[in-house]
Amino acid sequence: MDWTKYRTPSYDELIGPDGLPRPAARPLVEYLSGLSGRELAERQLAADVAARVMGITFTVYSDGRNVDRTLPFDLIPRIIDRREWQRTEAGLKQRMRALNLFIGDIYGAQKIVRDKVFPASLLKQSVNFRPQCVGVRPPLDVWAHICGSDLVRDADGTLYALEDNLRIPSGVSYMLENRMVAKRVFPELFETSAILPVDDYPAQLYDTLAALSPRPGDTPVIALLTPGIFNSAYFEHAYLAQAMGIELVEGGDLFVADDDCTYMRTVYGPQRVDVIYRRVDDLFLDPEVFHPDSMLGVPGLIRSWRAGKVALANAPGAGVADDKVVFAYVPKMIRYYLGEEPILPNVPSYLCHQARDRRYVLEHLHELVVKPANESGGYGMLIGPRASKKEREKFRALIEADPRNYMAQPTLSLSTAPIVSGEGPAPRHIDLRPFILSREDTYVTTGGLTRVAMTEGSLVVNSSQGGGAKDTWVVDLEEMA
Repeated sequence: MDWTKYRTPSYDELIGPDGLPRPAARPLVEYLSGLSGRELAERQLAADVAARVMGITFTVYSDGRNVDRTLPFDLIPRIIDRREWQRTEAGLKQRMRALNLFIGDIYGAQKIVRDKVFPASLLKQSVNFRPQCVGVRPPLDVWAHICGSDLVRDADGTLYALEDNLRIPSGVSYMLENRMVAKRVFPELFETSAILPVDDYPAQLYDTLAALSPRPGDTPVIALLTPGIFNSAYFEHAYLAQAMGIELVEGGDLFVADDDCTYMRTVYGPQRVDVIYRRVDDLFLDPEVFHPDSMLGVPGLIRSWRAGKVALANAPGAGVADDKVVFAYVPKMIRYYLGEEPILPNVPSYLCHQARDRRYVLEHLHELVVKPANESGGYGMLIGPRASKKEREKFRALIEADPRNYMAQPTLSLSTAPIVSGEGPAPRHIDLRPFILSREDTYVTTGGLTRVAMTEGSLVVNSSQGGGAKDTWVVDLEEMA
């Protein structure tokens, strides 16, 4: 593989501005340099075949066909120095402590609102605030047990928090499968490099869920509640349930009895369920409380949860903090609840419900990325520099009609990493989604899911819109020395 022509105007995760590999990436780059184009193509083909055999699929909606396809996997991993990762890990743990305190406060005394640190108007207009959760204290006072926080690096090398996914974060199975594929493709490197493992995540997730059981003296019965095979992330639901050795259920497999306990229908009769890892949105969880016509949830489930007879992860209502406008207040939450300065900076944000910010956004639509507060998967946003005048005017009208629902951020020059192409290594923009488990202690995956925009110049890395993935190697240079 020839690196002599590899150039990118952005910060590159593998190659420094001097054209030389970054210290943690040096063994990888030297190894790849020794492979011919044919050998590299064969390894990429082997990776693609492995991904297909494993059934690593995701539903792509952007092309209008809504069909499953194999998640594109690029075999050149992203490299992170362990020393940098330790600081990032500390920053993620700090964010999650503050976010869980915020959610508990919002459904409790609302001190942060009374002290005017968080605007009452934002809470009043929040589409993810669930009045049914007021007064509930979940086990360990944790609301968001599983979070996937998106991180991006700007051109100057600064790593920013872009958003926190607290409702139903997805993608961790792809992180785990990417590592399995990488081990098949690069067995030599895993023998000679100090690449930190990621395969303890299913055990860590199981322990996180088990700790929530209302019957702590017994072996808990844990189930993963899926919307079913037509959900875009069903592969992940099935993968995690199998990896943890827990039941994979749909709404019709469960019922809530007169004793407020939740039971699973089995061939041996009803079996009580202690913990549900739910991959169903709040509004479809319980037709008695939310959408009455939902076929995905379980009638009475919220009643069972409020009675303390079953634990739900993530807790209903956690999405009040999974709002791109609320995201902008996380640094204030950290200072308010923890008395600390944020370790990870937020991407600078402009909040359209504030008149001054709104004026700035409307005057600079051609420069900014505008996002609706509660969309996910990269849908519904405007990338100003690449949008047409018609698209910008459409967003102008949307912002003016509903300013609470929009925020904007600068168009960052996202960092790049090389992918395999027919012309040699080619830079593509990437982000990183680590996964954080909150319990008595806090666990952070070693690295996370690196998502990559497979189209040259694109900033959209979401798998649901055609993005791909890379393995993420956190490398311990001290151990290699």
